[in-house]
Amino acid sequence: MDELIRGLDQLTQEMLDRLPDAVYEELEDFVEERQILVDSIAEKVAICPASVAQMREIERILGHDAALLARMNALRLEAQDFLQKRSQAKMQRSAYESAYTPESFLMDRKK
Repeated sequence: MDELIRGLDQLTQEMLDRLPDAVYEELEDFVEERQILVDSIAEKVAICPASVAQMREIERILGHDAALLARMNALRLEAQDFLQKRSQAKMQRSAYESAYTPESFLMDRKK
């Protein structure tokens, strides 16, 4: 189990080192790899309870979750903002394009 905990620690440290520049694909890969390690650790703990030192090490590693979640949330907000801007631009474009027929005339009136 110590090897799995070291692997989890190494994976977490590598992601923390590149976290400010990490794109969502990297975070997605990290989460998938991390889940595999966490599931393996949980299986080992079910068979043989973890020692106090192992539990402290796991808690220390999990202490970095706030930074990881903050970066994931920042990427989520960035994507949400992009989608809203894109949707708004699409609505504005469609308002100009779809309402006119080719045979119509546009008449302006001078005030």
